[in-house]
Amino acid sequence: LVAREVKAEGRPAVVAGDLNDVAWSKTNDLFQRISGLLDPRIGRGLYPTFNAKWPLLRWPLDHIFFSADFLLGRIERLPHIQSDHFPILISLCRSDRAPDLQEAPEATVDDHADAREALEAAP
Repeated sequence: LVAREVKAEGRPAVVAGDLNDVAWSKTNDLFQRISGLLDPRIGRGLYPTFNAKWPLLRWPLDHIFFSADFLLGRIERLPHIQSDHFPILISLCRSDRAPDLQEAPEATVDDHADAREALEAAP
């Protein structure tokens, strides 16, 4: 639903939060293709944020996606702050040149069908 709204608005957008989904999941990929948003981790690392209290088992559950209107300046996982998640710091710069410098993901007809099925199956 959020992915479709972001795409329909067609304006610069940032979506961030604890999505309780790993970066390599089918739903994560589908969200990106439907929304057309970029993931700053691609080509830069996983940035695992959960569980900050378990040094051997950590997953990238916190996400930041942004439209191609922005260029990534910096992304960094910050030190532990007594939460079970690590904080993430990101800096973005809005630029008229940004869309020419990066390729936003695009959804196929099958992606839209998969998204519809997922929404209908959700409780």
